[in-house]
Amino acid sequence: MASLYEIDKAILDCVDMETGEIVDVEKLEALQLARETKLESVALWIKNLTADALAYKAEKEAFAEREKKAKDKVDSLKKYLADALNGEKMTTSKVAVSFRKSVSVEVDEESCPYEWMIEKVTRSADKTAIKSALKDGATIPGCVLVEKQNIQIK
Repeated sequence: MASLYEIDKAILDCVDMETGEIVDVEKLEALQLARETKLESVALWIKNLTADALAYKAEKEAFAEREKKAKDKVDSLKKYLADALNGEKMTTSKVAVSFRKSVSVEVDEESCPYEWMIEKVTRSADKTAIKSALKDGATIPGCVLVEKQNIQIK
């Protein structure tokens, strides 16, 4: 099947550009039918890909949940094993378990002095407020309303 671009070009060839008269009516009708079929196929392809994307997202979320459960189980079993070994090493032909010391800091942020705190500041545009102000006629540097055509396929 020809591409949409080729079909559109062939449709234009069926019309005399100077007079606007249709040169080959049967060919024009066949090309319009081919164009409609091509457009329908693309729309159906989009629907299928959208469904695939939703299925992949659901599967990703299911795997994320399974990953979280597995990691939680690992943490629980590590605690169980550590409690059972009570700091003693254990070595068999299949596994070796040992302990190493580490140091971590626990901070109560409410009572920690200000000089030891890091301030994090994030900024982002309030697009809802900007849109409303622009619709009301305000001029905001760097901001414009852009009208778009969003395709919907059902």
